[in-house]
Amino acid sequence: MKKQELVINKFDSFELKDIFDCGQCFRWNLESDGSYTGVVKHGVLNVNCDEKKIYFKGALDCDIEKFVHDYFDFDRDYDKIKTSLAKIDKHMETSVKFGKGIRILNQDLWETIISFIISANNNIPRIKGIIERLSEKYGTKVEFEGNDYFLFPRPDELRATTVSEYRALGLGFRDIRLFETTQMVLNGDINLNELYSLNTQDVRQKLLELSGVGPKVADCILLFSDLKRFDIFPIDVWVRRVMNDLYIKNEDEKKVSNNKINELAFKKFGDMAGLAQQYLFYWRRSVENTLDKK
Repeated sequence: MKKQELVINKFDSFELKDIFDCGQCFRWNLESDGSYTGVVKHGVLNVNCDEKKIYFKGALDCDIEKFVHDYFDFDRDYDKIKTSLAKIDKHMETSVKFGKGIRILNQDLWETIISFIISANNNIPRIKGIIERLSEKYGTKVEFEGNDYFLFPRPDELRATTVSEYRALGLGFRDIRLFETTQMVLNGDINLNELYSLNTQDVRQKLLELSGVGPKVADCILLFSDLKRFDIFPIDVWVRRVMNDLYIKNEDEKKVSNNKINELAFKKFGDMAGLAQQYLFYWRRSVENTLDKK
C-alpha cells in the first residue's frame, strides 16, 4: 500500500453527506473533522472538502487519481441528469435539490453482493458491525494515519469459513446464505467477471441464482456495484412509501405491488430510474427521520 494524496476543484454534484449517507455503502464513516474515511477494494481512503477544493488521501495499492476518478463516477454528467430528472415533476425537482451532491459509487461487485445479502431485514448499524467483524477476522490489514483497517475478504480468503463461524459474527439466518454464495463463486457456478458483458435483465437473473439474493438485493447490487446499471428500481419500505404517497395514493401502501411501482417508475424515469430512486429514497428517509426527532 502506498500513501498518496490528491486535490481537485470542488463542483456542485459532490457532497460528502449525500454520497456516503444515502444508503449505498456501509464502510464509510464520518470523522470528527467532517471528513469521511472508507475501506475500499484497493485500500483506505479519506475524503474532505471545503467550498473550493476536494481533498483525497489514502493508503492504496493503485494510483489514487485513477481510482478516485473511477470510484466516484467522474465520467458521468450528474448535472445533466439532475436537470433532466427535475423537469419530470415537482416531487423529483424537490428530491434532486435535496440530494444534489449524490454520486453513485463504483463499488467492488463481490463486496457489494455480500454486503447487501447481509443487509436483508437488517438495520445499518448492525450491517456495518457485521461487515467490520467479517473483515477484521478474514481480511487483509492496512495501516493508515495510525489506525488499523481491514479490507473486505476476497472469496479465497473465505474458502474454509464454516456456517458456524459466520453465525459467530452475528449473521443470524444469513450465515448459510454467505456460505452458499461464497462456495458458488469459488466453485465457478457463477462467474462474476462475465456479468459485466450481459444486459441488465440477464445479469439480474444470474444474481438471483445466488443464495440470499432476492429481487430487492439483486437490484441494489446492480445499482451500487461497479456493474453500474441505472435501468432498475430497488424497492424497499421507503421507496414503496414515497412512490405511493406521491404518485399511486393507495390508502394501504402495503397493498401496492412491486410490479405496479416498477411500471410507474420506468414510465416516468426511463433508463434513469435507478438514480431517480436514490434521490427519492434519500429525500424521503431524511425528511421522516428529521420529523421523528422533533
